[in-house]
Amino acid sequence: MLKYMAMAHPHHQYIYSDPNGPVYYKGVYHLFYQYNPQGPIWGNMSWAHSISYNLIDWVHVDIALRPNDPNLDINGCYSGSITLIQDDKLAILYTGEDSKNHQVQNLATPKNPSDPSLREWIKYPKPLMTPIDGIDPCQFRDPTTAWLGPDNIWRVTIGARQMDGKWMAFLYKSRDFENWTKSEETPLYLFEKDLVVECLDFFPVGIKGSLGDDDNHYLNKNQYKKKYALKVSFQAKEQDCYILGQYSPNLDEFKVESDFMNDDLDLRMDYGKFYASKSFYDPDKKRRVVWGWIMETESRADDIKKGWSGLMSFPRTIVLSECGKQLIQWPIEEIEKLRGEKISVENKDLHFGSLFEISGVTTSQADVEVSFEIEIGELKNAESLESSKVDPQELCKEKNISVGGQFGPFGLLVLASDNMLEQTAIYFRIFKIKTDDDCEKYVVLMCSDQSRSSLRDEPVKTTYGTFLDLDPLQEKITLRTLIDHSIVESFGGEGRSVITARVYPKLAIDKGSHLYAFNYGTKSVKILKLNAWSMKNAQFESKREEEEEEAN
Repeated sequence: MLKYMAMAHPHHQYIYSDPNGPVYYKGVYHLFYQYNPQGPIWGNMSWAHSISYNLIDWVHVDIALRPNDPNLDINGCYSGSITLIQDDKLAILYTGEDSKNHQVQNLATPKNPSDPSLREWIKYPKPLMTPIDGIDPCQFRDPTTAWLGPDNIWRVTIGARQMDGKWMAFLYKSRDFENWTKSEETPLYLFEKDLVVECLDFFPVGIKGSLGDDDNHYLNKNQYKKKYALKVSFQAKEQDCYILGQYSPNLDEFKVESDFMNDDLDLRMDYGKFYASKSFYDPDKKRRVVWGWIMETESRADDIKKGWSGLMSFPRTIVLSECGKQLIQWPIEEIEKLRGEKISVENKDLHFGSLFEISGVTTSQADVEVSFEIEIGELKNAESLESSKVDPQELCKEKNISVGGQFGPFGLLVLASDNMLEQTAIYFRIFKIKTDDDCEKYVVLMCSDQSRSSLRDEPVKTTYGTFLDLDPLQEKITLRTLIDHSIVESFGGEGRSVITARVYPKLAIDKGSHLYAFNYGTKSVKILKLNAWSMKNAQFESKREEEEEEAN
């Protein structure tokens, strides 16, 4: 589990960024990703390639795509997707930057489709899609996984900016996967926000499980609810946001429920350090799995010093919430195979000022699940908010862990040093607000506070926050946190909201790290149940020929 999907080889320096083209093929999981084979800073962007049989242990194999063709990608092989065209036929669609610094969409196919490792890829000799018809040639990128319509025509979505400044998710169509034309219909989506759009993902999702594009039996509305999600990465904000809606494959019409970053419904894949995510449908286990890129928050000099930069998040499954309003994410079940020693706590009261140490597990590398119970009758004493439209991240900064309230802050302190000078806090607060009909309702704020995560000055220490779509009158407040030395991924409300933290403790490392449950609110809360496990390391191996040659 240590530094998931980032391995610093002693003879090379790497940058790891956007996950690209995840796919399951002939019994093997594949993950491609943006990669610089010459250093831990941006440049020489290629498609690195790793394979796995369980999504936990990985083998790094040969680089799949390198920037070497003036007409296709001499200035970079950027993000894209893989589509399974037939049972034994795969195709990479990726963005290349050509010798004119124009972004074009290119095709690559396996040299030997019978090889389950897919080590070698052949590029199609010319771009498939170029920025014409008023598209900005420098802002045309990141094709989604393609899907086949009822008319037996392939479709793919690409994010682009028109010369008039408007950003769109354009739809392109092809019968043979080589000759593509832009749809004459309206774009799949027109963005109202003037933000750089990249790393699009478009996929169906259902309540009972995430869907593959060919799972037509899921269309029975009496049996399952189904929607489509359009996910985009907003470059300036470094946020992965999504919207839900109904997609008509006959009309190529996507009817959405809200705009991105709507004041009332700010839907994100993750409210922390998580970007350029990419999902795929796993036909072996009938699920949709997503990864995100966890960026560094240190300086470029720090990246060069340590010799690598960027990690992948733990893989997560995606389903639609029961109410159909949002996506639910949860760590894939395979992660549980890394669990070692376990400790359990039940019915533990946390009174005002409680700091309860959770010992008996390796706290720098742990999996923690906890559910909190509150006294319902006391909720009337919760702090008041004038409106739920307040920015939750700003509220977390204002109501940080040192600011006591009624219900909260309570939660977990992870990666805490012996003297408590370093600590990363994941916690909740409960507020009450007046509704439009003059009734009271309760909202749960979830925060991840890195302001005291490191004694070092260099890292950016951010506090993240979101409102959890959970009614404390009806449900327990739950939290699952995966701790991996410098990564803290926290899943609130059974995966309704996720916050990923990137931290760089100086003291709270290895045996110098501690884990606590706490309550700094004046009202008591109870740990109904807490389970914590030490986590074993995942296994990583490199079989890249260039590294083997240099090592010899």
